[in-house]
Amino acid sequence: MANEAQSKRWNDEHWAASWHKRERLTEAVSPYLLQIAGARPGRRVCDIGCGGGALTLALAQVVAPDGQAVGIDISAPLLQLARHRAEQAGATNARFVQVDVQTTPLGEEPFDLAVSQFGVMFFDEPLAAFGAVRRLLGAGGRFVFACWQGVERNPWHVGTALRPLLPPPPVPGPGKSPAGPFVLGDDEYVRDLLGAAGFGSVEGTPHETTVRAPADAVVDRSLLPFMGVSPEDEDEALGVVERHLARFAVGPDAYDFPLAFMVYEAAST
Repeated sequence: MANEAQSKRWNDEHWAASWHKRERLTEAVSPYLLQIAGARPGRRVCDIGCGGGALTLALAQVVAPDGQAVGIDISAPLLQLARHRAEQAGATNARFVQVDVQTTPLGEEPFDLAVSQFGVMFFDEPLAAFGAVRRLLGAGGRFVFACWQGVERNPWHVGTALRPLLPPPPVPGPGKSPAGPFVLGDDEYVRDLLGAAGFGSVEGTPHETTVRAPADAVVDRSLLPFMGVSPEDEDEALGVVERHLARFAVGPDAYDFPLAFMVYEAAST
């Protein structure tokens, strides 16, 4: 099954319930992505791995009144949140579809622009997935996405500190690739991947910013089991997290997290 582990994780109600906390980090990246995307009124735009739909709704506002923004994700609970937000915002030109882009054609008219904000790192067959994104685009269509730079450039991430308490990462099955937040941290790999998927005119721009947020924007107890921490090790893991994040503390439950990410743009050929 394609993206089986990711589908299970993102459709878990407990995992999805923490989404609004994680958005404290990702929403700081949206202005960079939107600027490079350059969406315009009347355009058809899709947002791949749209999560709770915040970026989709921002795009819907830009392409209104005659354009349309379609958010795509594998997570039913996050799409429920996205649809609720769209209703609250009165965004009638935004809609959301639950589908795995890697394997399932949308059956839509071609899009002018595809975007993704930290959504394209979770495909277990990235070449197939990027090829599927290209097929969503019409002639001259563009693909713009944000991904994290390497983990060494993002010291806020607690995975390295927790490694002694985590099981070894699973070995990908035949024909599969590792998936996770930092798998696109190598610029040469990303460029090769985009070229092999049929994209041209690839440009990548590195960015750094700092986000002030509470500790649970990075991790809290509810996420530890998903990371692989056993129940008997959770208290120890929380101590590790607290010590790891202490270097970023600027006040009571306030931390300045340094984020390093890339924004790539490519053209459909």
